[in-house]
This record gives sequence, C-alpha cells and structure tokens, in this order.
Amino acid sequence: MGTVHEVGHAMYEQGRNEEFSGLPVSSALSLGAHESQSLFWERYVGQSLGFWEFASKAVHEIFPHTSSIPAKEFYRGVNRVMPNCFIRVETDEVTYPLHVILRFELEKGIMDGSIALEDVPRRWNDKFEEYLGVRPDSDANGVLQDVHWSGGAIGYFPTYTLGAIAGAQWFYAVKKEFPDLNEKMAKGEFSEVKKWLNENVHSVGSLHSSLDELLESVTGEPLNVKYFLQYLNDKYRAYYGLESD
Repeated sequence: MGTVHEVGHAMYEQGRNEEFSGLPVSSALSLGAHESQSLFWERYVGQSLGFWEFASKAVHEIFPHTSSIPAKEFYRGVNRVMPNCFIRVETDEVTYPLHVILRFELEKGIMDGSIALEDVPRRWNDKFEEYLGVRPDSDANGVLQDVHWSGGAIGYFPTYTLGAIAGAQWFYAVKKEFPDLNEKMAKGEFSEVKKWLNENVHSVGSLHSSLDELLESVTGEPLNVKYFLQYLNDKYRAYYGLESD
C-alpha cells in the first residue's frame, strides 16, 4: 500500500494549477493537506473491498499461485488490526494514530527540554507498552525505525493523522458525489474520483489559508473527526462481526 500512498502524493503535485506555476498560490496547501491525498488513495480507496475486487485480478495474473485467493481475503489481509506490530509503516489504520501520538509526545518533550535525549529510547518503549500492550524488543523496532528525526523533520508525524482524518472527510464527500463509488472501484474506474480531487483540491493549491478553510469550501465544514471515527467504526465492526452501537 506504500506505493498507492506515494502515488497519492504525486497526483496532488501533478494536479496543481499550471497557469499559476511558480506562484505561491500554486503550491500545495500544507503537509496535512498533502497527507490527506496520499492517505485518501492508500486507505479509503486502496484498502477498500471494491479496490480489491478490481486489483485481485491483476495479482492473480502476475502471481498465478494466488489464483485461488478471492478478493475478500486480500481485503481482509490488508485490513487486519495488529496492535502487536512495532513498525509504524507496517501497522493498521486503527492503531496507527497511537504510533503518531507516541512520537508527538516524545518530540514535544525533547523540544521543551522535559525529556533528555538519553532517556528517549526507554521512554519510547514505556509509552509503546502503555498504548499498545507490547514492548519493543530492540531500538531498531523502536526509536530508530523512522527517518524523520534524523532528517530534521521534527513535527511531521501529526500530519499523518491529520491527513487520515481529512482523508475520511474527502472520502465521504466523494461518496456523496458518486453513490456508486464501490462499484466504480470494483471496475477499476478511478478517473472520475481523480478528476473531482483535481478540481476541488489539487488545482486549488494554496488559495485558502488553511486545511480547515479548504475543507469547509468543499465539504461544508472544517476538519471534523466524526467522519474518521464513523469510517473506522463501520468498517471494523463489520470486519470483526461486532454489533453496532
């Protein structure tokens, strides 16, 4: 799914308004907006049953030994919740926010001086065990797994969860625009969705001053976590056969 994620970023860049190329208004609005596009395609499209009803055919053709595996099993495989997974980029969309919260709390402490650098590995393991119930068995599976801090990208991690929340809001707006979205995805018909995002998000660039403003102009309200929670609740109650609230 990492490839789908990065393609989402690329489509945002490719969809920017060429008429204003080189001007600030043509730039991507924010890192949170960028992540909302990559995560829209990775999670709300790429991890849907409709997508796998389409994609499984290609997988069967390229890897014949998978020909007996139905689309629903691929779907179940990419959506399994794994609270015992140490690696952020390999974990599931339910527990992923906890990985982000852990990192944000640590980097906030590092920056305000309340956490000493030599204590970060231990604090990481303590928080991971507190939030996810398992303790990393090495720093490679813990504090050293990401490139962000070593590259100076302090404060980036929260954009992933902001992007997931905004991505859910885009997803519900797209479903409203295309009620037969799942059927379209099952047929491999993604062009209308891409065009909608091009027109409403990508080409708008930095015309609005914030992601909240952009969301409000398109969906009628600023960033609202209810869509993310509804998405997780509906999807994973069905996935695990749990009763609805």
